Amino acid sequence: MKEKTFKIGGVEALSEVSDYIISLREEADVIAFYGSMGAGKTTLIKNLCHRIGVTDEVNSPTFAIVNEYVTEEGESVYHFDFYRIKKLEEAYDIGYENYFYSGNLCLIEWPEMIEPLLPEKYIRVEIQHGETDDERIIDCQVVEE
Repeated sequence: MKEKTFKIGGVEALSEVSDYIISLREEADVIAFYGSMGAGKTTLIKNLCHRIGVTDEVNSPTFAIVNEYVTEEGESVYHFDFYRIKKLEEAYDIGYENYFYSGNLCLIEWPEMIEPLLPEKYIRVEIQHGETDDERIIDCQVVEE
């Protein structure tokens, strides 16, 4: 299992984390971001999207559930926020499998809400608050079930 932990002191250090996650892209297209409210999931996703050439504005799709962004190369990137769903059927209703198995990058906030639907192989990114307001501990690993 590939795994790496980063201890960063602020948003300026996110590019190193993003670059590592991008390097795992050959392992899986689905990236699940775990962390409490305010931990920095959306901030990391914004940085990651910037690093891969997304030109659209990146915002958490809290009410839309999924946003589609396009990279400079014309590739679609899907950004999910499952915080507000109440049951798995809502993920079926949006056709989650069409996204997760599309071969396009899928970035998921609040994956714990749809965990049974995650593919057998995905990248798990867990963000925890550190000792200071700006510090974060970010654990990245490829999960195979």
